[in-house]
Amino acid sequence: MNKKLFFGLAVVFVLAFGFVAYKFLRTYHDNTVLIEGEIDAKVYNVSSKIPGRIAKIFVNKGDAVNKGDLVFSIISPEIEAKYEQALAAKDAANAKKEEAYNGAREEQVKAAYNQWQKAKAAAELMEKTYTRIEKLYTQGVISEQKKDEVYTKYKAAKSDEASAKELYMMAKKGARKELKKAATSQAKVYEAKVKEVESFLKETKAYAYNSGEVTEVLINEGELAPSGFPVVVLTDMKDSWARFAIREDFLKYFKTGKVIKVYIPALEKSFDFKVSYISKMGEYATFKATDTKKGYELKSFEVHLKPVKEIKDLRVGMSALVRLDV
Repeated sequence: MNKKLFFGLAVVFVLAFGFVAYKFLRTYHDNTVLIEGEIDAKVYNVSSKIPGRIAKIFVNKGDAVNKGDLVFSIISPEIEAKYEQALAAKDAANAKKEEAYNGAREEQVKAAYNQWQKAKAAAELMEKTYTRIEKLYTQGVISEQKKDEVYTKYKAAKSDEASAKELYMMAKKGARKELKKAATSQAKVYEAKVKEVESFLKETKAYAYNSGEVTEVLINEGELAPSGFPVVVLTDMKDSWARFAIREDFLKYFKTGKVIKVYIPALEKSFDFKVSYISKMGEYATFKATDTKKGYELKSFEVHLKPVKEIKDLRVGMSALVRLDV
């Protein structure tokens, strides 16, 4: 064999062997670690404050909803009946208040005056009668008992006159300030009850208190909705993050505020994410053997990374990959 050919083959063999050895060493001594997480986002439950039957749902799964949009409405006959009762009680209390402040009607004042004059005339008559009876008693014509009976009637007539006069003065002056205050307070109580029921009536319409996408409709039209039960679920992808379980010996690579490249396989692209949260407590342990005879446990900590810029087409549950050079 030609020496040059032999030398050439030897060089090719050495190069090939070196390349294979390099690939082998690189494979088994690679210092990069691939950490897998997933995308999560803020979720809002649109619930009903009051129980009732779902009248109409104004959104469907996949709809984009803005803050303040009407999401669903509820029928509650019980609340409507309480509202009618509260209005009636409020009207009655206001009528009592007006009566206390306006005083008696002119007809009532006139009737009280007439009753006073009638009692006054009766008292004057009894006074004259008693004067005559007293003279007859002095002359010995009638007994003392008869005189006492007339005197009692005279005193009763004077008392009736005084009472009739007081009733007339009360009707003329109107209610006392204590009665007016009580009537005012009563009117305020029922006005507050009306406002309370009106606040419940407003709750028969549920509005989105945050923007997002409808991901779940848990109760359909015509079904009963318990108080506080989520009827519609909204997911806000503008408030999203990548969630990872980071082993404690890798936490040094994740500092709050640090920007890290995160690869999203579904989007076939890497994006800048910033470390926003590191759990203060370890969640679970990962056993890592140092040799065949002993090992130790490493806790994992939940770490959140928020995208630096909004990522189009990002969805909850997508895989997120971080490659660390350790």
